[in-house]
Formats: sequence, structure tokens, C-alpha cells
Amino acid sequence: MVECVVQDWQGQEAGKASVELKVAKPESASHILHRALVRQMSNARQGTLSSKTRAEVRGGGRKPWRQKGTGRARAGSNRSPLWKGGGVIFGPKPRDFSVKMNRKERRLALRTAFQGRLETDTIVVQDFADQLPRPKTREMVAAMDRWGIKEDDKVLFILDEKPENVILSLRNIERVKIISATNLNIFDLLNADRLVVTAAAMEKIQEVYSD
Repeated sequence: MVECVVQDWQGQEAGKASVELKVAKPESASHILHRALVRQMSNARQGTLSSKTRAEVRGGGRKPWRQKGTGRARAGSNRSPLWKGGGVIFGPKPRDFSVKMNRKERRLALRTAFQGRLETDTIVVQDFADQLPRPKTREMVAAMDRWGIKEDDKVLFILDEKPENVILSLRNIERVKIISATNLNIFDLLNADRLVVTAAAMEKIQEVYSD
């Protein structure tokens, strides 16, 4: 179980929050995290890149010049890979980059990544939607500074809900990303320098991912 200090809007301690998730064993944690990360990044590839071979390029039906007597090299088609406008040798073709991974393993990797970041890089805060009656990026930046977040940190906000005023206050801040507690993913958890999790989101994560 990991216990975290909950900060209020002013950056003062306002209580404690704890989460207890089933995580991978230390000796296998890095392996399963790597597999889950490779899977997510591979599955994000479209695999639609395509080039034409000499058989698919338009033209090239007639021999450019006769075989002998011209002083030039022999040529059978002006769509040879050696010619400008010709086909591509061993070029890319559409393919499926997807990698399979069992659902239990994926969830174990998520729990391991999240709980691993809780100990050092996570800030747990009270729900601050009521502190932003209207969108105000300046106030949001000031609050992040009070929570101990540096200007050049990549920050991942994990929220239970996404109130419009909160989204509008955060979206213009560079290096900030927002996800909901039910949509955790390996890449975002590992890519961020700091995680900001609301107390309600912590409860939701405990509810959804504790199995």
C-alpha cells in the first residue's frame, strides 16, 4: 500500500490518500512494463506507408531503345528502379504492426507503472474544480507552482471528471496533458515528469484497477 499526502488549492496538507494495487514482482516489473509500452507504441502505428514496385508504376511498356548499336547501356523499361520515376526496390508496403498482450498482463503493467510513480513523482490534490468558477490559466499555473511543479516539467493530470473550466484552464499550458482515471495508459504514465492526481481519481483508480 502506498500512502500520499493530499494538498489543497493553496499547496497545504489537507489529509492523506492511500492506494493498494496488485503489482508485478520486482524482478519481472521492468520486463512487463517494457512489453506493455512496446505494445502501445506499436499499436499506434498506422502501417499505411506504401511505395510502388516496377510492376505497379505507370508506363514502361515499350523498350526505350534498341538493344544494340546506340552506344548506350541496355534498357528494357523506363520504369526500372535504376531510372528516375521508376519503381522502388524493397520499399515499404502496408503492414500490421500490432502486438498482442493478455488483458491481465496489460492491467498488471498499468497498476505497476502507476503505483511505482506514486512514491516519488505524484502529487495528490483535492478536487479543485470549484476553485475555477471561470477558465483562468494564470490561476492554474500559480496553483501548479504551489504544488511544487517546475515550469519545464511534463505534467499528466489524472482526473475523475473533466469539468469544462478545468480543461479550458489547462489546455493552453505547455507540457500538460489531461486524462481520466478510467483511461490510464502506459505511455502517458511513464512519459510524464510529474503526475497530478485528484483524491477522487485515486478512489476511482482503486475501484477500477484493483483486481
